Amino acid sequence: MKKAADHTKPKRYGMVIDLDKCTGCGACMVACFAENNIPFKKDESEKLLSITWMRVYKLSNKKKYPDTDICYLPRPCMHCEGHEGHSPCVSVCPATVTDYSTETGIVSQIYTRCFGCRYCMAACPYHARYFNWWDPVWPKGMEKMLSPDVSVRMRGVVEKCSFCYHRYQRAKDKAYVEGRTDVEEEEYQTACTQACPARAITFGDLNNPKHKVYELKQDPHAFRLLERLGTNPKVYYVSSREWVRKSGDNYLKHEEPGHIATKH
Repeated sequence: MKKAADHTKPKRYGMVIDLDKCTGCGACMVACFAENNIPFKKDESEKLLSITWMRVYKLSNKKKYPDTDICYLPRPCMHCEGHEGHSPCVSVCPATVTDYSTETGIVSQIYTRCFGCRYCMAACPYHARYFNWWDPVWPKGMEKMLSPDVSVRMRGVVEKCSFCYHRYQRAKDKAYVEGRTDVEEEEYQTACTQACPARAITFGDLNNPKHKVYELKQDPHAFRLLERLGTNPKVYYVSSREWVRKSGDNYLKHEEPGHIATKH
């Protein structure tokens, strides 16, 4: 007899990204820009100053043709659980700008509290946080296209991926109006998940057996980035290629010394 699912557990929203499906098209990055009012400059060639909540990296097995193999790796915020919610960024923030939600497992960011010390950026091993060096300036007319659900960030603060948390709030409001206590899987999906043409990104509650991510994260080829650090990230990757899995875990054997990672 099967044991009934325990829905009293807190939610742990996360992603499973199939790297064998990802084509590196960048649709997830564009969707993230549009959904979250991410500012941009006329000249985006200086990548140290650009802001991209979702960034796609290009990995190579560093072998000569015809044995060359390429992999594209989308990297949002990992929303690390750390140890009982003490993720690296949450632990170092002196202004309690960032916090770990025990209800959703999402690491939040309150921009109006941030005074730009950037301790969180130094603590994040995934380089998933970005500092606003300038006030956002939108091309004439584009300010009318900004999402009303996401605040525009000012100069001097740090920002990052929020797993489109405003969509979760909207889904909760809908459930409340309909007299429900829980949010269905399809009601809360991130912009990058919906925009991916290859369906490489799956999003949901990692604790809920009814959600697809619950099963996908148990794939024998599933891994998490820099898992040896103990950050306990909520973004899982899946790849049938061994060299990709070893690259993601920041570990390679002596016969395969290192890998090439470039921003795409």
